[in-house]
Amino acid sequence: MMHARHWLAGALALALGACASAPVSYYTLIAPANDGAAAPPASAALQFELLPVGVPAQVDQPQLVVRQGGQGVAILEGQRWIAPLGEEVRGALSADLARELHARDVTGLPDNGKPLLRIKLDLRRFDSQPGAYALIDAAWSLRLPNSANSTGLACDTRISESVGPGYDALVQGHQRAIARLAERIAAAARPFAAGQDASCPAD
Repeated sequence: MMHARHWLAGALALALGACASAPVSYYTLIAPANDGAAAPPASAALQFELLPVGVPAQVDQPQLVVRQGGQGVAILEGQRWIAPLGEEVRGALSADLARELHARDVTGLPDNGKPLLRIKLDLRRFDSQPGAYALIDAAWSLRLPNSANSTGLACDTRISESVGPGYDALVQGHQRAIARLAERIAAAARPFAAGQDASCPAD
């Protein structure tokens, strides 16, 4: 009996050691900085506030959640986001919007009296299938909180990017999808912030 207990304890220790030593890879949706891209000047006429991003509960996990054909879904213990998914999406979109709009993200900074564009994004879907696609389905809105005109603009956008095999390719596909989303938001935001007629961009 004692031998059996010792054997069981040893097997458990080996199993725990194997789990502890399993490699974990971390990913970010924030694309590498482009050394040639100029940062928006502090005196930029337009500034924006990007509110916290909502993400579906099904994928709001530290791990990458992927589809495996049909209805199968896997939570990948060895493949993780470096930060909560909502923060990853917000950080990536903020950087892309700053580039597209030549504007600064002043979220959390004191009001300086300059025109402010408020952007809200909620992801209804954030689908990932390695070797197939990276898809986002988003609802977003624009408002000018400091303007006498309180009417906002609300839009829906669905973007799918084909991806190659592997998790690096999958994350890069989501980076491209977020960059395309930033382009569409910016296309509507420019006339909207200028007080002109603005409409939702076509998918």
